[in-house]
Amino acid sequence: MLFPTVALIGRYNDAGIAEPLLALAQQLQAAGRDVLFEAETAANTGVTTYPTASTSEIGARAALGIVMGGDGTMLGAARRLAPFGTPLIGINHGRVGFVTDITHAQAAEAIAQILEGRYEADERMLVTGTVRRGDTVLYEADALNDVVLSRAGRGGMIDMHIAVDGASVATMRADGLVIATPTGSTAYALSANGPILHPAVSGLVLVPVAPQALSNRPIVLPGACEIEITLLSTGRVEAGASAHFDMQTWSQLTEGDRIVVRRAAHTIRLLHPVGYSYYATLRQKLNWHRMPSPGDGEDVPAGKPSV
Repeated sequence: MLFPTVALIGRYNDAGIAEPLLALAQQLQAAGRDVLFEAETAANTGVTTYPTASTSEIGARAALGIVMGGDGTMLGAARRLAPFGTPLIGINHGRVGFVTDITHAQAAEAIAQILEGRYEADERMLVTGTVRRGDTVLYEADALNDVVLSRAGRGGMIDMHIAVDGASVATMRADGLVIATPTGSTAYALSANGPILHPAVSGLVLVPVAPQALSNRPIVLPGACEIEITLLSTGRVEAGASAHFDMQTWSQLTEGDRIVVRRAAHTIRLLHPVGYSYYATLRQKLNWHRMPSPGDGEDVPAGKPSV
C-alpha cells in the first residue's frame, strides 16, 4: 500500500477549515490509511477524533503530508518536513495557490488518484540563510521562497555590498534585496520585477527592491553558489534593518552584519495530480492568455482571460 500513514496540516487559525479536513480524513480512512492530525492544526480546529503528532513525529511516521491552506501554510510545512523527506500535497484554502495547486473541487479525486500511485512529482530547492555578526551566528533558518533584506519601516534606504562565492558583485543602495528560489520567483521577487524561474532550474534570483540606481538589475545566479550581503548602512543608525526567511524574521540587523545564503542540504518533494502543468498554473494565477489548441477543452479564445 502506498502512503499507509498520512498527516493532515491545516491553515493556522482558519475556523472554516475543520469540515473539509475531516472530510479528507474520512476519505483517507475509507481508503485504508492511518490518519494523523498535525498537533497545532487539531488544536486550532477542535478536532479530537484523530491521533495528533508533532512535526518530528510526522516526519518519523507519515509517508505523506497533505497541506490544506494557502501558500504560506505550505511554506511552513515544507521547511519543517523537508529534513525528513516527507512528500507534500497542497490543497488551496487561501488566495493565490502557486504551491497549494489543488482546488477544493478537485481534492477528493486528486487524492484518490495519488493514493493509487497516479501522480506527478517535482523537487523544490530550499535555501539556508544565516545572520552573522563577526564570528558569531545570530540566527539561521531555511526558506522555500526567499530571503529578504529590508529597511526598517521608519528608516531610509540601506547600503549593502553583495558578494557571490567570495567575488565582489556590487555595492548598492535600495529599500531591500530579495534572494529567491525558483519557487519564490513568483512571490516577492516577481512583484519587484524579477524573472520567473521554472522549478527545474537550479538557480537563485537576486532582485533589488526599489534601488536608487536604475542600473541595479535582477540577476540569475547558479543554485550552488554562496551569496553574502554585508549591511553597510541603515540610513539612520537607530532605524536598523531586517532579514526575512519566508515568514521568519530577524529584525535586529546593524551595520556590519552579514547575511549568508546558500542552497539547503535538503529539498521538498511536491506531488500533483496527473496532468499537472506548471505553465497552466502560471496562466491561471497570473491571468495570462493563450491561443486555443484543437481538442483541448480547457483552452480559451485569444484575448479572453484564463480565469
